Amino acid sequence: MFSVLQNSWALLLGMMLLMLGNGLQGTLLGVRGEIEGFSTFEMSLVMSAYFIGFLFGSRAAPDMIRRVGHVRVFAALASLISAVLILYPALANAEAWMIGRIIIGFCFSAVYVTAESWLNNSATNENRGQTLSLYMIVQMIGIVAAQGVLLLGDPSGYILFIVPSVLVSIAFAPILLSITPTPAFDTTKPMSLKKLYEVSPLGVIGMFLLGGVFSAQFGMAAVYGGKAGLSIPQISLFVSAFYVGALLMQYPLGFISDRMDRRFLILLTAALGGAASIVAVIGGGNIVILLLAAFLIGGTSNPLYSLFLAYTNDFLEHEDMAAASGGMVFINGLGAISGPIFTGWLMTSIGPAAFFGLIAALMLAISVYAAFRMTQRAAPSVDETAGFQAIMPSSSPVFVEVAQEIAIENAIEEQMEEISP
Repeated sequence: MFSVLQNSWALLLGMMLLMLGNGLQGTLLGVRGEIEGFSTFEMSLVMSAYFIGFLFGSRAAPDMIRRVGHVRVFAALASLISAVLILYPALANAEAWMIGRIIIGFCFSAVYVTAESWLNNSATNENRGQTLSLYMIVQMIGIVAAQGVLLLGDPSGYILFIVPSVLVSIAFAPILLSITPTPAFDTTKPMSLKKLYEVSPLGVIGMFLLGGVFSAQFGMAAVYGGKAGLSIPQISLFVSAFYVGALLMQYPLGFISDRMDRRFLILLTAALGGAASIVAVIGGGNIVILLLAAFLIGGTSNPLYSLFLAYTNDFLEHEDMAAASGGMVFINGLGAISGPIFTGWLMTSIGPAAFFGLIAALMLAISVYAAFRMTQRAAPSVDETAGFQAIMPSSSPVFVEVAQEIAIENAIEEQMEEISP
């Protein structure tokens, strides 16, 4: 672990600051939108816009990097992110915020592609797995810490918008001034959606539904908090609970998944998330219930992302896994665009409790579909399944590809150990 920090501290520090800035602006907009008098549906469109930009950014970034290089892409997108963050309070209308969110989603997505390719290049074959694990932990620390920064200023003023702009600007200093060489850039062409569905219907349907769950959490949690009458400190704790749950439950569920039928684990995990959401609908007036529900929802939905990737890999040859991961990321992105929109529409029609109601419906739909798929074909032998790699839903296709490569390397090593006397 020390060697990882020695080689990658600048990248990891920069990414933590980026996640601080991104995590803060997402929650801050939800709170400020309530202050500005935006309707719930307007805020849902604003939040959905980020995922539109994020999806297109992940597709456009490879071509941009090949054309002008990592450093120029980094510098240009950093400037755009900082500018948009400063402009939010000056242009307090829903249309301007939507455009800003599309730009920021596009920029952050491309920045993640760039930084993650750099991070992968700085790692060796021996410590690549540790590097990616540490990277995911750093991301979570950044997002959770961002919720604490929200308490340091007045959401109705300008200071809290200046803070993420400064954090993003500072984040690029350790990255761009480090001596890490610029990596050669290459990505695998994604597998077609039709081929993916033929390989793993559960993986495709589950990823699409999960995109809606994740984007509802990331985009609409603060909006829900405002509409439900939570105070700013309570909203901060509420949003943090999703990510703390994701971090603490990712690895235990991953350990279990390598030792049982993944479909049954997907069924149980999604059912637990759905049950927690139903409890939150019933007891939404109690902050303790909301925090426990958020912890369990975050702790089940985030590992499901990795579980769907691992389950799909169980039916693929090693050489097809990287291509499949690109298609799965795209499917998740499509689902993420629709999540906030449906959440906002339902919250407008029914009330704030619809936030948890939609999450419950999506999680239970995943659980039911997993049960159905268990009746359609036999599960692969546990000895023949691909290894689980913890991955955040916000990761770029580059990170997911690298995680797939690590899973392949681990599987080959296990096969060699079994063959050798």
